[in-house]
Amino acid sequence: MNKQEEKRRISCIVCPLSCVGEVSIADGKITGMAGFSCPRGQDYAREEVTAPKRTLTSTVRISGGRLPLLPVVSRQPLPKDKIMACAGCLSTVAVSAPVREGDVIVADILGLGVDVVASRDMTAREEPPGGMMG
Repeated sequence: MNKQEEKRRISCIVCPLSCVGEVSIADGKITGMAGFSCPRGQDYAREEVTAPKRTLTSTVRISGGRLPLLPVVSRQPLPKDKIMACAGCLSTVAVSAPVREGDVIVADILGLGVDVVASRDMTAREEPPGGMMG
């Protein structure tokens, strides 16, 4: 039986060289690589073909903050096929001000071993002098 070989062009995003290489795949396994300028490009291509990952940036609701939304980011890249589920999880999250950059907003999101953290400080909203207006 003949193996069906597929070739995929991958543009590396790891370093400023942005080399473009080609990965050959047969029966779900990498059979060859060509065109990458360094081992980092090969490592990136290998991961992109077998288990792609992405960093998640999003927002969560924040009460009592100067703004209504707090920007958040995953500490490490997440499996690409779990990004939408993680974003859905974040849509249900609400925190209270103040928050410091780096504070864990969701620990171990979806059991993937990755924390989602605040990507900026968010101070509490200042009340007008004299308390509530009415």
